Amino acid sequence: MIMQRIHAFLVPLLLTASLAVANGPAATAGPAVEVLIEEYKFKPADLKIKAGTTVKWVNKERRTSHSVLFTGPGGFESARFFPDESYSRKFDKPGIYPYTCGPHPEMLGKIEVVD
Repeated sequence: MIMQRIHAFLVPLLLTASLAVANGPAATAGPAVEVLIEEYKFKPADLKIKAGTTVKWVNKERRTSHSVLFTGPGGFESARFFPDESYSRKFDKPGIYPYTCGPHPEMLGKIEVVD
């Protein structure tokens, strides 16, 4: 009798918990995309992503630091990040986001965010 009560209580609880996990933050968060920094280039240099996507720039150089400097309206520069470090930004608003590397302005990239 006690086991039936425990069972009757636990089954709905476990089902609710499993649904909460399945529909938790991972289900609502946008996907992530990586841009590698190698040979003084952003790879890929141009991206087209959906709103809500996070872009992660990963420094794969051996000896130098980089930054991500957004050159459009409301421009912003990340802190410099060194080999095997990264910088991430989530893009929520559709638009075109041109960027460069602060210390290496010949490095160019562009993020196009669509709905």
